[in-house]
Amino acid sequence: MMQRLLIAVLVPFIGGLMHWHAAQAQAQTSGPTPSPPGAAVYFIGLKDGDTLPSKTTLHFGLHGMGVAPAGSDRANSGHHHLIVDSPTPALDAEIPNDFQHLHFGAGQTEAEISLPPGEHTLQLVFADKNHVPHSPPVISERIKVKVTDQTGPAVAQATPAGGGRRSSPKDAKVYFIYPKNGSYISPNPVIRFGLLNMGVAPAGFDKPNTGHHHLLVDAELPPLDQPIPSDFNHLHFGAGQTEAKIMLPIGQHKLRLLFADYTHVPHDPAVFSDVINVTVTENGQPPKKRKQRHRSWRSYGY
Repeated sequence: MMQRLLIAVLVPFIGGLMHWHAAQAQAQTSGPTPSPPGAAVYFIGLKDGDTLPSKTTLHFGLHGMGVAPAGSDRANSGHHHLIVDSPTPALDAEIPNDFQHLHFGAGQTEAEISLPPGEHTLQLVFADKNHVPHSPPVISERIKVKVTDQTGPAVAQATPAGGGRRSSPKDAKVYFIYPKNGSYISPNPVIRFGLLNMGVAPAGFDKPNTGHHHLLVDAELPPLDQPIPSDFNHLHFGAGQTEAKIMLPIGQHKLRLLFADYTHVPHDPAVFSDVINVTVTENGQPPKKRKQRHRSWRSYGY
């Protein structure tokens, strides 16, 4: 009798436990993030058979999707991974992170790498917030390059070739998507940049009507005919980021966006946003108002 009772109790319990483990396993191995039709990733200015210096800057191209930092859950977005001298990684699992699988989780669209002399293979794999390739996968062709022990191309001059500033198209505009003027934000906010009538390109990559974002924190506009300084008050996003996680101390701050060309020089006319005022609090919320206590008529001695 006791044995039958134990069986009657344990069988449903074990069945439920197995069902729970199956559900957990399914949740942990859920299908990869979908990619839109026509999405493609590719190398810019680099093709199969090219010769490179041992230290070089690679530029990543993307079509039909957007770049977002690792951990940022946005539809049709992800970040780049560079596969060096290694086969295409498993397409249903997190991409390894080592010297042959380079992650660009900050949203970079270019990277300076160093390779020893000799022949190498390179491949780009785009992946979601968890470093798992999309479905269908968005990967480039694997190309072969030859690396020689030579000096790389000269760094771009401080001003555009031929002198003068790069022109900006009519009605070009840069603005904050987040935060808005008057917002309360946390000490580690993700600032999102908006842009109209121009394109984003990494620093050092000269294309017409393009540039990259700079965030001015508690600073006035710098000279518009010179490269923007790079310090705690002038943050550069030369990898082509359209959003960035920054750190701000508690208190009130003024923020402004300034767009600039491949040499960090503002365009002509300059493309900058209005100044917005934000307040940083520990939890990103407005301070709670203290409730006023109403005194009864008895407290006045009546």
